[in-house]
Amino acid sequence: MQNLRTKGIVLVILGAMFWGASGTAIQFLFQYKHLTAEFIYVIRNALAGFLFLFYVMVRKGKLFAIWHELRDVKSLLIFCLFGLFPTQFCFIKAIEASNAATATVIQYLMPVIVLGYVLWRDKKLPDKVDFVAVALAVLGTYLIVTKGDGNNLTISPAALFWGLASAVGMAIYTVSPGRIIKKYSSPVVVGWGMLINGFVANFVMWPWPFCGIMDTGTVGGIAVFLFFGTILAFYCYLESTQYIPSQEVSALSCVEPLTSVVLAVTLLHVKLGIIEIVGMLCIICTVIILAKKK
Repeated sequence: MQNLRTKGIVLVILGAMFWGASGTAIQFLFQYKHLTAEFIYVIRNALAGFLFLFYVMVRKGKLFAIWHELRDVKSLLIFCLFGLFPTQFCFIKAIEASNAATATVIQYLMPVIVLGYVLWRDKKLPDKVDFVAVALAVLGTYLIVTKGDGNNLTISPAALFWGLASAVGMAIYTVSPGRIIKKYSSPVVVGWGMLINGFVANFVMWPWPFCGIMDTGTVGGIAVFLFFGTILAFYCYLESTQYIPSQEVSALSCVEPLTSVVLAVTLLHVKLGIIEIVGMLCIICTVIILAKKK
């Protein structure tokens, strides 16, 4: 049993680290290869969606069953439009407007948004733990966006907007597909969601002709966020839930923003002050507190 628990902990930490590396790879593609957010979004969703569904087909899963009932189709489309799209596209735009570390940490305000939704749905008042978590989240966000000076924003309004939008999307992403995931499995729901989003975005955003530098570094960056930051991260996260409780999975997932911060500072030379680091730690503590409470 201890070996299985250790395996679960290793898997969730690896998955979170892969997700953290994904944001850094996207910033690298913006900063050094001059790719557009639209191109990255279309490529990520189209290829990852295809690979997820190919995996389902190889495992002989029910690939098309989700399309047989109108209720399930509506749930899938809601997940695509209001969950998957803002989670990914707004996150990419937040990186473009700031950096991977800031975008990732702001997105991790998601547990506070989910908490607010649950309290509203259940008509409950927040308890002391909830107040502490929300206070830390608000303080952390304030320190990140102002560096402690309330008269000035130290990140652009666009970065704050896209970061908060990605947090809202991530909350919907977390809450909305529960019923159809239980019915059809995560690879089916996420695979179809990504493929649909990638296909539609290709025509709506139309990221062609290609703009940027295409070389081995670009291919490597795409490979990192596609295979490590999407496929392997998703697999590790799902696999870990078989060995450790969901509360521990959620708490350990705070490794993602930590990884993103470390990689952004060390590899891409993002400069963060002490006040910003304290703000990021406040938000990470919020994630841990709310995860342990579940």
